[in-house]
Amino acid sequence: MPKSATVRVLLFSASLRADSLNTSLARLARTVLEAANATVDWATMNDFDGPSYNQDVETGPGFPPGPRELHRRLEACDAFVIATPEYNASMPGHLKNTIDWVSRIRPQPFNARHGLLLSASPSMAGGNRGLWSLRIPLEHLGARVFPDMFSLAQAHKAFDEHGALADGQLAARFGENLRAFLDLVEAAKHYPCIKKAWVEFLGEPGSTVGRVEAA
Repeated sequence: MPKSATVRVLLFSASLRADSLNTSLARLARTVLEAANATVDWATMNDFDGPSYNQDVETGPGFPPGPRELHRRLEACDAFVIATPEYNASMPGHLKNTIDWVSRIRPQPFNARHGLLLSASPSMAGGNRGLWSLRIPLEHLGARVFPDMFSLAQAHKAFDEHGALADGQLAARFGENLRAFLDLVEAAKHYPCIKKAWVEFLGEPGSTVGRVEAA
């Protein structure tokens, strides 16, 4: 069996813009992942976007279609890869909103699921600050976020006419990053050695634990 042949990865750009640099980066990631024999579930942020989180809606009409779709597709995958823009030194509000919705659906799908974060930006920082802010809710929810994030600086100049990275060293690093992530996901799937529980403590010390989920 080819290496990583049974690893299924949900991949999407968190940008809602049609001509997005992060969507270009996500497409490039898809090429690398598929070349490494991973099965890629390609999606767009428009598939998952929803109205602002409102508990009255949750307990009334129920979860909106977009967040329910992200939950369904996360549950069907071993890992996820998100390419996200940076808005005002943080993640996009619509992405955080979708995470908030999905975190309420059971089983909570981020727990113990491996994730890789990418960003592309015209700035010199490459959207890196947005990735650090995105790690916080994902890791709180139990996601195993890969330590080596990838931020593409000056992304408006970084792609060649074929959609690849023009800088050879940068392209090599990008590929190595994705393949290392796949190796970890494959090992975790086929050779599990630990169990992890997601615990959210609510209230003061000594009070009842609000939510506990084992993986």
